[in-house]
Amino acid sequence: MTDTIDRPSQVRLPAAERREQLLRVALESFAAHGYHGTSMNDVAEAAGVTKPVLYQHFESKKALYTELVTELGAGLEQQILAAVAEADGPRQQVEAGFRAYFRWATAQADAFRVLFAERNRSDRELAGAVVKVESMVADTVASLIRVEGLSVTERQVLAYGVVGLAEATSRRWLGEGLGPGTDADAFAETVAELAWSGLRGIHR
Repeated sequence: MTDTIDRPSQVRLPAAERREQLLRVALESFAAHGYHGTSMNDVAEAAGVTKPVLYQHFESKKALYTELVTELGAGLEQQILAAVAEADGPRQQVEAGFRAYFRWATAQADAFRVLFAERNRSDRELAGAVVKVESMVADTVASLIRVEGLSVTERQVLAYGVVGLAEATSRRWLGEGLGPGTDADAFAETVAELAWSGLRGIHR
Protein backbone atom coordinates (compact mmCIF):
# COMPACT_ATOMS: atom_id res chain seq x y z
CA MET A 1 0.00 0.00 0.00
CA THR A 2 1.33 3.47 -0.85
CA ASP A 3 0.17 7.01 -0.20
CA THR A 4 -2.51 7.94 -2.68
CA ILE A 5 -2.21 11.73 -2.34
CA ASP A 6 1.24 13.16 -2.90
CA ARG A 7 2.96 16.23 -4.15
CA PRO A 8 4.38 15.79 -7.66
CA SER A 9 7.98 15.85 -6.45
CA GLN A 10 7.35 13.76 -3.36
CA VAL A 11 8.82 10.29 -3.06
CA ARG A 12 6.09 7.73 -2.54
CA LEU A 13 6.60 5.47 0.44
CA PRO A 14 4.81 2.33 1.62
CA ALA A 15 2.19 3.20 4.24
CA ALA A 16 4.17 1.74 7.16
CA GLU A 17 7.31 3.69 6.23
CA ARG A 18 5.34 6.87 5.72
CA ARG A 19 3.72 6.46 9.13
CA GLU A 20 7.10 6.04 10.80
CA GLN A 21 8.43 9.10 8.96
CA LEU A 22 5.48 11.18 10.12
CA LEU A 23 6.02 10.07 13.71
CA ARG A 24 9.71 11.06 13.51
CA VAL A 25 8.84 14.48 12.15
CA ALA A 26 6.10 14.94 14.75
CA LEU A 27 8.59 14.08 17.50
CA GLU A 28 10.91 16.86 16.37
CA SER A 29 8.06 19.35 16.08
CA PHE A 30 6.46 18.54 19.44
CA ALA A 31 9.86 18.61 21.18
CA ALA A 32 10.74 22.00 19.71
CA HIS A 33 7.39 23.78 19.87
CA GLY A 34 5.19 21.80 22.26
CA TYR A 35 1.82 20.26 21.52
CA HIS A 36 -0.13 23.48 21.20
CA GLY A 37 2.67 25.21 19.32
CA THR A 38 2.62 22.53 16.63
CA SER A 39 -0.08 22.25 13.98
CA MET A 40 -0.88 19.40 11.63
CA ASN A 41 0.11 21.73 8.82
CA ASP A 42 3.54 22.17 10.45
CA VAL A 43 4.03 18.40 10.58
CA ALA A 44 2.86 17.92 7.00
CA GLU A 45 5.18 20.62 5.67
CA ALA A 46 8.17 19.32 7.63
CA ALA A 47 7.49 15.80 6.33
CA GLY A 48 7.07 17.05 2.75
CA VAL A 49 3.53 15.74 2.37
CA THR A 50 0.12 17.30 1.96
CA LYS A 51 -2.28 17.53 4.88
CA PRO A 52 -4.61 14.92 3.31
CA VAL A 53 -1.74 12.42 3.38
CA LEU A 54 -1.10 13.19 7.05
CA TYR A 55 -4.79 12.75 7.85
CA GLN A 56 -4.79 9.42 6.04
CA HIS A 57 -2.51 8.14 8.80
CA PHE A 58 -3.69 10.15 11.81
CA GLU A 59 -7.24 11.44 12.16
CA SER A 60 -6.25 14.32 14.43
CA LYS A 61 -3.30 15.98 16.14
CA LYS A 62 -4.29 14.34 19.41
CA ALA A 63 -4.29 10.91 17.74
CA LEU A 64 -0.83 11.62 16.34
CA TYR A 65 0.46 12.77 19.72
CA THR A 66 -1.07 9.84 21.58
CA GLU A 67 0.42 7.25 19.24
CA LEU A 68 3.82 8.95 19.41
CA VAL A 69 3.80 9.01 23.22
CA THR A 70 2.70 5.36 23.37
CA GLU A 71 5.49 4.32 21.01
CA LEU A 72 8.13 6.29 22.91
CA GLY A 73 6.98 4.88 26.24
CA ALA A 74 7.11 1.33 24.94
CA GLY A 75 10.66 1.91 23.72
CA LEU A 76 11.73 3.20 27.13
CA GLU A 77 10.11 0.26 28.89
CA GLN A 78 11.79 -2.25 26.60
CA GLN A 79 15.22 -0.75 27.28
CA ILE A 80 14.68 -0.92 31.03
CA LEU A 81 13.39 -4.49 30.89
CA ALA A 82 16.31 -5.63 28.75
CA ALA A 83 18.80 -4.01 31.11
CA VAL A 84 17.41 -5.42 34.36
CA ALA A 85 17.05 -8.89 32.83
CA GLU A 86 20.83 -9.08 32.56
CA ALA A 87 21.49 -7.90 36.13
CA ASP A 88 22.54 -10.41 38.81
CA GLY A 89 20.66 -9.15 41.87
CA PRO A 90 18.26 -6.51 43.24
CA ARG A 91 20.96 -3.85 43.77
CA GLN A 92 22.34 -4.48 40.30
CA GLN A 93 18.83 -4.37 38.81
CA VAL A 94 18.16 -0.95 40.32
CA GLU A 95 21.39 0.41 38.91
CA ALA A 96 20.82 -1.24 35.53
CA GLY A 97 17.35 0.26 35.37
CA PHE A 98 18.61 3.77 36.09
CA ARG A 99 21.48 3.28 33.64
CA ALA A 100 19.07 2.30 30.87
CA TYR A 101 16.81 5.23 31.73
CA PHE A 102 19.60 7.82 31.66
CA ARG A 103 21.16 6.39 28.51
CA TRP A 104 17.76 6.68 26.86
CA ALA A 105 17.25 10.24 28.11
CA THR A 106 20.70 11.22 26.82
CA ALA A 107 20.32 9.64 23.41
CA GLN A 108 16.63 10.51 23.01
CA ALA A 109 16.44 14.02 24.47
CA ASP A 110 13.57 15.00 22.15
CA ALA A 111 11.62 11.93 23.20
CA PHE A 112 12.17 12.72 26.86
CA ARG A 113 10.94 16.28 26.38
CA VAL A 114 7.81 15.11 24.61
CA LEU A 115 7.04 12.48 27.26
CA PHE A 116 7.82 14.45 30.38
CA ALA A 117 7.44 18.15 29.53
CA GLU A 118 5.84 20.02 32.43
CA ARG A 119 3.54 21.88 30.06
CA ASN A 120 2.01 18.60 28.93
CA ARG A 121 1.37 17.47 32.49
CA SER A 122 -0.79 20.46 33.25
CA ASP A 123 -2.87 19.98 30.12
CA ARG A 124 -5.85 17.69 30.71
CA GLU A 125 -6.01 16.84 27.03
CA LEU A 126 -2.49 15.43 27.07
CA ALA A 127 -2.03 14.18 30.63
CA GLY A 128 -3.79 10.88 30.04
CA ALA A 129 -1.27 9.68 27.46
CA VAL A 130 1.66 10.60 29.70
CA VAL A 131 0.10 8.95 32.76
CA LYS A 132 -0.18 5.68 30.82
CA VAL A 133 3.56 5.77 30.11
CA GLU A 134 4.41 6.49 33.76
CA SER A 135 2.14 3.66 34.87
CA MET A 136 3.80 1.27 32.44
CA VAL A 137 7.29 2.11 33.70
CA ALA A 138 6.14 2.06 37.35
CA ASP A 139 4.73 -1.45 36.87
CA THR A 140 8.15 -2.56 35.67
CA VAL A 141 9.88 -0.96 38.65
CA ALA A 142 7.33 -2.36 41.13
CA SER A 143 8.21 -5.88 40.02
CA LEU A 144 11.81 -5.23 41.11
CA ILE A 145 10.94 -4.07 44.65
CA ARG A 146 11.25 -7.15 46.83
CA VAL A 147 10.64 -6.08 50.41
CA GLU A 148 8.90 -8.61 52.62
CA GLY A 149 5.67 -7.42 54.14
CA LEU A 150 4.86 -4.83 51.49
CA SER A 151 1.54 -5.10 49.73
CA VAL A 152 1.21 -4.86 45.97
CA THR A 153 -0.25 -1.37 46.37
CA GLU A 154 2.63 -0.23 48.58
CA ARG A 155 5.19 -1.53 46.09
CA GLN A 156 3.35 0.33 43.33
CA VAL A 157 3.42 3.59 45.29
CA LEU A 158 7.14 3.21 45.98
CA ALA A 159 7.70 2.46 42.29
CA TYR A 160 6.13 5.79 41.37
CA GLY A 161 8.58 7.43 43.75
CA VAL A 162 11.51 5.76 42.01
CA VAL A 163 10.17 6.74 38.59
CA GLY A 164 9.69 10.30 39.82
CA LEU A 165 13.30 10.36 41.01
CA ALA A 166 14.55 9.26 37.58
CA GLU A 167 12.29 11.70 35.78
CA ALA A 168 13.08 14.71 37.96
CA THR A 169 16.85 14.20 37.88
CA SER A 170 16.78 13.63 34.12
CA ARG A 171 14.78 16.79 33.55
CA ARG A 172 17.21 18.83 35.63
CA TRP A 173 20.15 17.09 34.01
CA LEU A 174 18.99 17.89 30.49
CA GLY A 175 17.88 21.38 31.52
CA GLU A 176 21.41 22.12 32.72
CA GLY A 177 22.76 21.01 29.35
CA LEU A 178 24.58 18.04 30.86
CA GLY A 179 23.06 15.38 28.58
CA PRO A 180 25.40 14.29 25.75
CA GLY A 181 28.55 15.44 27.54
CA THR A 182 27.81 13.66 30.80
CA ASP A 183 28.62 10.05 31.66
CA ALA A 184 25.16 8.51 31.90
CA ASP A 185 26.51 5.39 33.60
CA ALA A 186 28.29 7.33 36.36
CA PHE A 187 25.22 9.50 36.88
CA ALA A 188 23.02 6.39 37.03
CA GLU A 189 25.29 4.83 39.64
CA THR A 190 24.96 7.89 41.88
CA VAL A 191 21.17 8.13 41.59
CA ALA A 192 20.79 4.35 41.95
CA GLU A 193 22.74 4.49 45.20
CA LEU A 194 20.31 7.12 46.47
CA ALA A 195 17.29 5.00 45.49
CA TRP A 196 18.78 1.75 46.77
CA SER A 197 19.68 3.26 50.13
CA GLY A 198 16.05 4.25 50.56
CA LEU A 199 14.65 0.88 49.49
CA ARG A 200 17.15 -1.00 51.63
CA GLY A 201 16.07 0.99 54.66
CA ILE A 202 12.48 -0.27 54.43
CA HIS A 203 11.66 -2.91 57.06
CA ARG A 204 8.41 -4.60 57.93
